[in-house]
Parts: sequence; structure tokens; C-alpha cells
Amino acid sequence: MSPLFWILSSVFVVSFISLIGVITLFFNKKFLNKILLYLISFAAGALLGAAFLDLIPEALEHNQGQITFVYVLVGIVIFFVLERILGYYHHHHKHVHKHKEVKKHIKSFAYLNLISDGMHNFLDGMVIAISFLTSFELGVISSLAVIIHEIPQEIGDFGILVYGGFTKIRALTYNFLFALTAVAGAVITYFSSLNIHGVNEVLLPLAAGNFIYLALADLLPEIHHEQEFSRTMIHALTLILGITIIWFVNNLLPHG
Repeated sequence: MSPLFWILSSVFVVSFISLIGVITLFFNKKFLNKILLYLISFAAGALLGAAFLDLIPEALEHNQGQITFVYVLVGIVIFFVLERILGYYHHHHKHVHKHKEVKKHIKSFAYLNLISDGMHNFLDGMVIAISFLTSFELGVISSLAVIIHEIPQEIGDFGILVYGGFTKIRALTYNFLFALTAVAGAVITYFSSLNIHGVNEVLLPLAAGNFIYLALADLLPEIHHEQEFSRTMIHALTLILGITIIWFVNNLLPHG
């Protein structure tokens, strides 16, 4: 099958994960927050594993010298700037808005979260597309890392939208519609790579920079709030588990 088939299949799976927020209806808030923290450390491990075990090594095969690491660094800086400019918020930022004095601003914050989530999903689509265009194995690894990362994020996004005044059905609908920007990112990247020479060599390390930034700047800092030693050790183990799964899938898939 063509890379486009696998690209579209993967981004649609990623988009449908936005509906996972519905599980919040079946669990109490305390239990969900506890599980979310473990999912966050697991997702961080998957992102780091995909970046260092797959994306960067693959980029090194296409680029000469240290230019790959320059692109990775540029990627980290770009996504930092994007996050600051766009007011890019992940699920853990909802804790800032618990005070009564900011409740009148929550509605606009919910819309801002949708825009930011759409931008993030667009970038996910780009990463998945460029990975499948490089190799089937790399596409599967990147898709898996994105899917693992999307689960806690989408649960958090759903909570933000409901807290911001959306009905649960409307929150799920909006979350899904903005998740479809991953399809746009994938399609644009696919056709751009066919018409622009050398785009893969640049986008691969930039994608690695994206994964590294998400893991180190947005996910792992949440774990630092944990004060109990036993839970900290569990977070460390789930982080390692995320890396291990990426390594295992990498070695399980045939390399072409």
C-alpha cells in the first residue's frame, strides 16, 4: 500500500482519540487525576524514545555533519516560541483556573485551548506524514508515540472545555473537529515532500525537536509536583516503560 494510505489511516486514528474524553464520565475526578499523571510520564517516555531512538538516527542517515542536531535545536526553539505566542496550553494548565476571580475568563480560555490543540494536532499530522514518507517502520513508531501522548492530553482538553462552559456533547464534538487538523497537516506535508526536494531531511530532526520539547517542557514538569517517593518511583518506571515500548516496537518491525 502507498504511504498516503498509512498516513491517512494513522492521522484518522489520532483524530478519533479526541473522543476519549468521554471516559471522564465514568471515573471520579481524584482517580482520573491519579491515572493521568502516570499516563503523562508514560507518554513522555514514548516521545523521548521516538525522538532519540528513531527520528534522530534516521535523520543522521540523510544529513551530513552536525546539521541534524542544529535542526533538532531549531525545532525545540520553534516549538517553545509557538507555545508562548499562541498561549499553547496543555491539560495541566487547568489547575491555574480554579480561583473564582478568573471564572469570567474561562470561556475565552476554552476557545483558546481549542485553537492551540488544533495547532498541535496539525504538527502531529506533519510528523506522522514525514515519518511514513521516510519508512513504514518510522511511521509506525511516530504514530505510536503521538497516540500515547494524545490520550492524556485529550482527556485534559475535554475537562477544560467542560469547565469552560461547553456541554459534554459539544466539548467532544469541538475536540474532534479540531483534532482533524492532523489530517490537514499530514496532507500538506505529503504533497509538499513530493514537490520540494530535501524537505524530509529538515522535517525529521524538527519533528524530533518537537517530541523532545513536549516531553521535557510540557509533560515531565508535571511529575515534579509529586511528593510521595513511592509514586515518584512509579512515574520513573512508567517513563522507562514508554521508552522501552518504542525500543521494542522498533526492533520488532522490519527495517527497510
